[in-house]
Amino acid sequence: MTVLELRYGAENGNNPRKHHQAVDAFLSGLTIVPVSKAVDVYAREKVRLRRAGVPLHDEFDLVIGASAIAGGLIVVTDNARHFKNFENIRIESWGE
Repeated sequence: MTVLELRYGAENGNNPRKHHQAVDAFLSGLTIVPVSKAVDVYAREKVRLRRAGVPLHDEFDLVIGASAIAGGLIVVTDNARHFKNFENIRIESWGE
């Protein structure tokens, strides 16, 4: 999901070709975590949050959070508030 957001940002910029190249360079040193491992966590969290009346800011954030929980990973974000209601999530906000 994060790659989708990066690609959207690159395409939406004033120089898509240049921005896609920057995304390619950034991604070249990373391991992409498959979303399929997060399906069960996604379903549980979405139902739990909906039942608790917690608004979901973004479906992508729900998938990203579920992927982090499923993989035992840390979410690094400038939007920590979008993830604060997840259970068992580790968050680092480098922009604050």
